Amino acid sequence: MILDLDIGNTLSKWRLKDVASSEIRSRGAVWTREEWRPGADIPDLDVVEAVRISSVARESVLRDTVTLLRRQVGVVHVARSTPEALGVSCGYDEPGRLGVDRWMGVLAGYQLTGGCCSVDCGSAITMDFVLPGGRHLGGYIIPGLRLMKESLKLGTRNVAIDPDSEADELLAPGRNTVEAVNHGIYMSAVSAVNRIYSEVCDREGVALPLLLTGGDARVVSRGLRIPHAVWPDMVYAGLETCYPLTAAERAGRLAGAPLPPPVPPLEKVRAGLAFSMLL
Repeated sequence: MILDLDIGNTLSKWRLKDVASSEIRSRGAVWTREEWRPGADIPDLDVVEAVRISSVARESVLRDTVTLLRRQVGVVHVARSTPEALGVSCGYDEPGRLGVDRWMGVLAGYQLTGGCCSVDCGSAITMDFVLPGGRHLGGYIIPGLRLMKESLKLGTRNVAIDPDSEADELLAPGRNTVEAVNHGIYMSAVSAVNRIYSEVCDREGVALPLLLTGGDARVVSRGLRIPHAVWPDMVYAGLETCYPLTAAERAGRLAGAPLPPPVPPLEKVRAGLAFSMLL
């Protein structure tokens, strides 16, 4: 089995992948601050042959996790953001400072589409752009849905937005304080993604496939005007591209990869942007 880890500042997600079949056998998540020990929420390391890690947690958390895993697992791969990888050149002035989860998303998106806008809807909403040919432009970071609610100092009770809610409902004026807050932060998030995507495509003269991942991807997806695909395993897919360990991965078949979304004509993107600037 392969153990893939996506370690965040708050939550660490994991999955077990069968080496022979390349099938996902199980998934889970633990709080990052908890000690990594096999138990009810953590896989049995005795069945693990190799580990692949993407971590944005403190370096001490990553170091302790790697030390523990290397006592029981022979192969441990730790992803890092680099100036260049797999045909993509990093747009950051200091590539090592780009969050490795964003870098994994960029690499996975590029392998799937040959140029894309990758959006990770987590605690923060991050947007990264990579052009056909592999030039990563850099990106944007805006507060995520929960972070925006916390910034209003109204606490987190009743903040959760039902991912099955209809976009028309979420974009309507709220009829009580909880609704007003939830609908306001939702409007802020989806408006930012729509506008940023259109502005960058207009400036660069190319419309790009749009890919979403992260815990709030489903709900953000409902408010976007741009054709897109949701790819929950996009960060894991980046690990697969960097450290292919199965026959399917070496053949370029990435876990859970969606069909590349249709790309709107650039003229349509520009027309929508021009209309929004008139409002």
